Amino acid sequence: MMKSIPTIFFFHFFLIICFGQNKTAKDFGFKHLVFNYKGDNVDFLVKSKKGEDSIKKPLFFFCQGSLPQPLIKIDDDLVYSIFPFNPDSISEKYHIVIVGKPFIPLICDIKQLGPNFMFLDSTGKIPIQYSKRNLLDYYVDRNLKIINLLQNQSWVSNKKLVVVGHSEGSTVACKMASLSKKISHLIYSGGNPMGRIMSMIQVRRFLESDSDSTRYGDDEIIYWKKIVENKDDMDDSQGDTYKAGYVFSEPPIYLLEKIKIPVLVTYGSKDYSAPFNDFMQVDFIRKEKSNFEFKVYVGTEHNFFPLNSDDTPNYSIFNWDKVANDWLNWLKNFD
Repeated sequence: MMKSIPTIFFFHFFLIICFGQNKTAKDFGFKHLVFNYKGDNVDFLVKSKKGEDSIKKPLFFFCQGSLPQPLIKIDDDLVYSIFPFNPDSISEKYHIVIVGKPFIPLICDIKQLGPNFMFLDSTGKIPIQYSKRNLLDYYVDRNLKIINLLQNQSWVSNKKLVVVGHSEGSTVACKMASLSKKISHLIYSGGNPMGRIMSMIQVRRFLESDSDSTRYGDDEIIYWKKIVENKDDMDDSQGDTYKAGYVFSEPPIYLLEKIKIPVLVTYGSKDYSAPFNDFMQVDFIRKEKSNFEFKVYVGTEHNFFPLNSDDTPNYSIFNWDKVANDWLNWLKNFD
């Protein structure tokens, strides 16, 4: 049987999306491409330095975190940043790639979104088409095929391939690096090397008091038992499917310890996953793994905001650009 050839489409025409909002990614400075993956049309964007979208550069492939959010979120004349950091300095040397969530519109006005900017269907629920695909192996295989396609483009250099993931995206990026020899550098940011369930337990433990009536962490362990008992269940009526909870809770540390390429691990010391990243750092020192470097942002939480005295994030102090600059400086060591 003849294998189908992956196709890629460059969108230069106006796209009717998210309840008739007439905008294209080009209007926001992005190249919009569509890839057919297992019958699904997958949107992804490429951010290049202005005027240099045809100049040959390596890829900086960014794996975003969780939640079914559109990549481009607009509020009247304002546009929310697609990346948590300013991409300008990175685009000097790289073409930056980010892939949309399955069956979530590329562009949407925030007035048409639910809590946490989530795209919901007409019944107020997360689209079932998204939930069916919100799985680790789907994202990993899809992304690797997009990389294969992009590396055949005239404007992409294959001399270096940087894969970066933050939060849930760190798990995706980690597994990608464990499977592909094309990836030359991995940045593992804000992840939990012991898996998602351990972060969930830590969050709940933080809310506990001295009373036995607030054993919230135990509730998460009971939930974990249900996940394991139903690890192939794709019912999304309670949010994430049990299967998604199971696959994203497999400890990435088992993959990370086998990776031979240079890896940078970045995390906030006040993140719920910090103790597990600290453990990984100590364990890898013991194992004499010289390809790992760790960068800890003291006093900051999951998204690198410092904490107020009541342990709430201080959103007035933005550290993401500093983090991205540290990524870039680390990569310069390998030029």
